[in-house]
Amino acid sequence: MSKKVVVRLVAAVMFVLGALASALAQMPNPYGTAISLENAKKAAAPALAEAAKNNWRVAVAIVGPAGTLIYYEKMDNTQLGSAEVAIDKARTAALFKRPTKAFQDVLAAGGDGLRILGLKGAVPIEGGIPLVMDGKIVGAIGVSGGTSAQDRQCAKAGADTTKKAP
Repeated sequence: MSKKVVVRLVAAVMFVLGALASALAQMPNPYGTAISLENAKKAAAPALAEAAKNNWRVAVAIVGPAGTLIYYEKMDNTQLGSAEVAIDKARTAALFKRPTKAFQDVLAAGGDGLRILGLKGAVPIEGGIPLVMDGKIVGAIGVSGGTSAQDRQCAKAGADTTKKAP
């Protein structure tokens, strides 16, 4: 190999490693007091509405910062497996302070990203998003039942609500 090719290869590897590190970086927000039941219901409502609008059948879970279940709702005819997956996505987003999509992207890149599979409690499937109020992580929302992108779309609708909550 020529020196030019080696330099390009090293630069490409450094770029990929940098991208993986930033994709997996946790949110800098500190943890706050757990989201209230009232606000958890308010976060779940737009997620469920987004699913209903698109004729998707999903389960929605809201957890506190420690991953404790605060609120859960499953639409009629949602596949039964989505019940636990929604809770697991929410717990992952809360405990690791990042959307579950970060894990999905790193895993999809392969190589060192496969180490994600060894992280206990980390669900590398899109659809879990931390809930932030007043700059603090107060919990997370997890959605399951559609495709990963559909779950993320519904979870984002719910997560966006907490940013506006009192």
